[in-house]
Amino acid sequence: MRNSEGSCRGRSGDRGAVTAEAAMALPVLVVFVLALVWALVAASDQIRCVDAARAGARAAARSEPEGAVRSAAQEAAPGRARVAVERAGSLWRVRVEAPTPGPGPLGLTLTAEAVALAEDTVGAEP
Repeated sequence: MRNSEGSCRGRSGDRGAVTAEAAMALPVLVVFVLALVWALVAASDQIRCVDAARAGARAAARSEPEGAVRSAAQEAAPGRARVAVERAGSLWRVRVEAPTPGPGPLGLTLTAEAVALAEDTVGAEP
C-alpha cells in the first residue's frame, strides 16, 4: 500500500540493513580503539625510556657508583626494562630497553640512549 507521497509504508527490508551495517562497523571500531590505546601506551613507555636514560646519564656524570646509576634509571623506566651503563673515555652512555606488550608483530622493544660528560674529566688536561 502506498501513502500520499508514493512510498511504501512498511519498509521492512531496510531494518535489517541498518543492523548488518552496525554489526560490521562495531568490530572495526573496537579494533581501532584498541590500536589507539596500544599506541598511546607505547608512546608513554618510550617517553619513560628516554627519561630513564637521561636520569641514569646525569647520575653517571656526577660520578655516582654504577649501582646508583642503574637504580636511578630503573626507577624512571617502565617495568621489565633493561639498563646498560658503560664509560667510553670521558663519556658515560646509558641505554634503556623495554619490551611493550602486544599481539604478534605489535610487541616492540623500545630503546633510548643518553650520553653525558663525566664530571671528573671537566677541566682536566688532555
